[in-house]
Amino acid sequence: MNDDTRHDFQDCHAAGSQPVSETVAGAILTIDLGAIRENYRRLKARLAGVRCAGVLKANGYGLGALPVASALMQEGCDIFFVALLGEGLALRKAIGPGPDIFALNGLPPGSEAEAAAAGLFPLINSAPQLTAWRETARAAGRNLPAAIQVDSGMARLGMSAVEVEAVAGEAGAFENIDIRFVMSHLARADEPHEAANESQRLEFERLRKLLPPAPASLANSSGIFLGPTYHYDLARPGAALYGVNPTPHEANPMLPVIQIHAKVAQTRAVEKGAGIGYGHTLHAQGPLRLATISFGYGDGWHRRAASAAWFDGVRLPFVGRVSMDSIILDISALPAGTLSEGDLVELIGTSQSLDDAAGHAGTIGYEILTSLGQRFHRRYLGA
Repeated sequence: MNDDTRHDFQDCHAAGSQPVSETVAGAILTIDLGAIRENYRRLKARLAGVRCAGVLKANGYGLGALPVASALMQEGCDIFFVALLGEGLALRKAIGPGPDIFALNGLPPGSEAEAAAAGLFPLINSAPQLTAWRETARAAGRNLPAAIQVDSGMARLGMSAVEVEAVAGEAGAFENIDIRFVMSHLARADEPHEAANESQRLEFERLRKLLPPAPASLANSSGIFLGPTYHYDLARPGAALYGVNPTPHEANPMLPVIQIHAKVAQTRAVEKGAGIGYGHTLHAQGPLRLATISFGYGDGWHRRAASAAWFDGVRLPFVGRVSMDSIILDISALPAGTLSEGDLVELIGTSQSLDDAAGHAGTIGYEILTSLGQRFHRRYLGA
């Protein structure tokens, strides 16, 4: 790896965290910003001219909102979505003025003036939020941008059909509000044959026609792959940018973005009958050679994951329970002396994908990414 491809970033949402050096870290998280840029380009190509935002909630899905935003801005991305106002404030401070930043969860009551002062835009998810933003705009003496989110059938966020119908007949309901988008969110976009997708799209069509004319946005990562009918004026990919498969029943059209390697802390040989790990959930059925790695659920690897690490293409199964700071591997398949203290084994990379690792844990790639802790040495490539 060339020095000019490796960059350190202070994560703009990880308050008080400091970069961890490679020497002292127990594990290395490699984040390929060039792959994120290529994934953005691939999604834009599918959108065929429709605008494409970047979703940076949960600190850029755990990978660092600032470095991800910087990479996407180099590709021309000028609209970002976060979940919370606090995330938006931190991102605005880090990247400065310019790109639009929308808060998906709306604004907590009383925070409207702070959001407006920072140039952040809410998704208005309820009638009370609409009233609060309108009053904030009046007090500021200027129109304030926002997106209106409607609930088209997910029952999570967005104005209900009853609320939309009510405000549609209310004079001045949207006075002083610059509606940038009318939006909704698909509940089953990763299941392309589900009738719920079309039901939601039709309900979205109905509700947005009750509102003032504005550009529309419905497609998330998987929604992009449902086809042009779902693209509207803006798509909002998140997980696909980070290498999670947006078409889980087909080959992944995205490039992998992360690799995780953990350091060997110790190796040992045990005899038949030896109890291994907490609770002695496993006893050696014969002589074994073991390696303990400095990596565990304290770093975001799920305790329930029955999985393996890899070294030079050789699978090294987990044995015993995953601990907070360590995992025991069976390295008997390697020639004796192959692994030493400080050597690196792969947890996610060329031998095991992010989605494969998630499947072993009974979860999804989103949760693996957003669970990654602060003890890694983070290595950014392709900045």
